[in-house]
Amino acid sequence: MTAPDPAPVAACGPVRILLADDEHLIRGAMAALLGLEDDLAVVAQAATGAEALAMARALRPDVAVLDLQMPDLDGVAVARTLHAELPTCRTMIVTSHGLPGHLRRALAAGVRGFLPKTVSAETLAAVVRVVHTGGRYVDPQLAAEAISAGDSPLTAREAHVLELAAEGAPVDEIARRAALSPGTVRNYLSSAVGKTGTANRHEAVRVARGHGWI
Repeated sequence: MTAPDPAPVAACGPVRILLADDEHLIRGAMAALLGLEDDLAVVAQAATGAEALAMARALRPDVAVLDLQMPDLDGVAVARTLHAELPTCRTMIVTSHGLPGHLRRALAAGVRGFLPKTVSAETLAAVVRVVHTGGRYVDPQLAAEAISAGDSPLTAREAHVLELAAEGAPVDEIARRAALSPGTVRNYLSSAVGKTGTANRHEAVRVARGHGWI
C-alpha cells in the first residue's frame, strides 16, 4: 500500500496528536513511530474512550487517532462527541476490525481518516497530516468493500438505540440516554429486530455488530 500524497503542514509547531487504543503495545508502538516525525507530536495517550474525551477536553489536540473498539465507548462515539465539543480536533480511526458498516458509521460521524492497523508507519504519518489539513483518507480496499456491501437497513435512530442496548441497559435507561420515550425505544428496537431477521434485541445486536452496522 502506498502512502497518500503528503499534505502541507503549517509552520506553527508540530501537529499535536491524541492516541486512544486499549492495546498498550500497539498504542506505544504508534506513539514511538509518530514521535520520529519532526512535524508530529503525541501529546496524550488514552486506553479508553472516556479517557480520550477527558484528555482531549484538557489538551485540545489537533488530531485524535482512535481505535474503533475500546472497552467503553467505541472510536466512532468518541469522534462524534469530539466533533460536537471540539470542532477543531480532526479525527481518524485506525482499526483491525474494518468492516464496511464500521466505515460507513465513521464517515457519517465526521471521521476524516479510516485505515487498518496493518498500514506502514509512513502511511500512518501521512494520513495524520492529510487529516490535519482538512483532507480525507480511506483505505482503498475498505472503501471498495463498503461500496460492494451496500447500505445498512437500520436508520440512524435504530442503530443508536441498538448500540445502547448492546451495553445491556434496560429500556428506561436507553430512553434517558437517547432522549426518547420508553415506548419509542421499544418501537425502534422492535424495528431493528425485524430488519435484522432476529428473534430479540440481543440477537439483533449480534447480527448488527457482525455486519459493522453498529
